[in-house]
Amino acid sequence: MKRDSIIFDLDGTLWDSSKQIAKSWNQTLQKKFPDVHKEITQNDVMGIMGMVTEDIARTLFPDLEIERAMAITNTICEEECIHLRKIGGTLYSGLEEVLKTLSLSYPLFIVSNCQCGYIECFLEYHKLERYFKGFLCSGQTGKRKGENIKRLMEQYGLEKSIYIGDTQMDYEAAKQAGIEFLYAAYGFGTISDPVPSILSIKELLNYIQ
Repeated sequence: MKRDSIIFDLDGTLWDSSKQIAKSWNQTLQKKFPDVHKEITQNDVMGIMGMVTEDIARTLFPDLEIERAMAITNTICEEECIHLRKIGGTLYSGLEEVLKTLSLSYPLFIVSNCQCGYIECFLEYHKLERYFKGFLCSGQTGKRKGENIKRLMEQYGLEKSIYIGDTQMDYEAAKQAGIEFLYAAYGFGTISDPVPSILSIKELLNYIQ
């Protein structure tokens, strides 16, 4: 059966907002949580990309009670969206042309483990809404990526999707959903198993078409 849709991860696949997020998180910590003496680096952000909020909280603030760690993480993520709506992130080179071309032949979607509002920051700031038919995130459902891929496919009546992502978690999510996976090797993570890969978003056109 021919593929009937393409589902993307966001961070490390379509854009890199790690520098902007690190700056926003540090500003929020200094302003609202001055007793938390922690400097979050861009590498820290890249290391937690793709995690759900609870996992981010446990990773960034391992010495705090989980309730406080979650409260801080929820706050810095809320402020992050305000920040990103103003400045956006860094799109991978050639992204819009790739999306424009693919959207002529396939419906495009995004599934991410992010909070509500984050995907909208990406779409609205960079004016990419017209290329995507829909999206789903863990902030909307409380579910992890594999379940959300399945839920999105059911919602839109998709039968033969491919998921494109850059981390082991993305690969495992695609396996859980029972769909094809393509590794965005230019992103943040690594994959333990041998899987098909691309070295730039531009290579996606040759792989798909």
